Amino acid sequence: MIECVANVSEGRNAAVIEAIAAALRSTGAWLLNLHADADHHRSVFTLAGPSAAVEDAALVLATECVARIDLRQHTGVHPRMGALDVVPFVPLADASMVDCVGVARRVGARIAAELDVPVYLYGEAAVRPEGRSLSALRGRGLSALQERMNGGGFPPDFGPASPHPTAGATAVGARSVLIAYNVLLETADVTIARRIAAAVRESQGGLRGVQALGFFLATRGRAQVSMNLVGPRLPRVVDVFRRVSDLAETFGVSVRASEIVGLAPRAALEGASRENLLLGDDLATHFLEQRLAGGARA
Repeated sequence: MIECVANVSEGRNAAVIEAIAAALRSTGAWLLNLHADADHHRSVFTLAGPSAAVEDAALVLATECVARIDLRQHTGVHPRMGALDVVPFVPLADASMVDCVGVARRVGARIAAELDVPVYLYGEAAVRPEGRSLSALRGRGLSALQERMNGGGFPPDFGPASPHPTAGATAVGARSVLIAYNVLLETADVTIARRIAAAVRESQGGLRGVQALGFFLATRGRAQVSMNLVGPRLPRVVDVFRRVSDLAETFGVSVRASEIVGLAPRAALEGASRENLLLGDDLATHFLEQRLAGGARA
């Protein structure tokens, strides 16, 4: 049993998002969750199942993304390098990281060979030191990546030496469980969100296992602290919320709401509730174990 939490560079066109979801539902993998965001212009498709089924579903997803998404028409606050931007495989149940590394490398090779999209391996699947960090690999997005590729010093692990004209490039990797978590501030000042992000991220002395960026969300007219919670021991979401809330208060602003993107292990949601996280949906819908037990399809 493995999980795939694919990030797709389309969060606004409902017809395209549903067409991709329908294609995934026709595979042998379970589509456990679908989260679309117009400001980020990004959707997250959470798949799970036996490794062979998830591997096949990832290829279906890649094919749909290349056919339906044109990055030349794409704008959004989230950095991206491809139509199918990031494809991580995560071990669950009795699967190992070695299993997921094998799946990632096979999927990456097939995306490149069958769709002519350059693929970079990252995380545990990386074969080069510079591939270990997704943020370092993706950098400032597709245009910056193209400059690096054109310079000849940053060839992909699989596929052509320049980006696909409409689909860009794709990062395929293996990693442990990660929680994507966002906090919306009661201010339009993105500078405050960026300062909170800098204070809360681990790399700058903040909370263990927190990666963070600050964005302005045009459709909501407010700033957001967008985070990934990572590590061998995931930080509790409620602790992260409290820290962001405390930091916001020092800047004279309050928290309007927060959201969990996709699914999370129950242990990381200990002490959390819809009320104390200011969630817009039911906390239980984000329990990874509950969705897996039911084999639920989004």
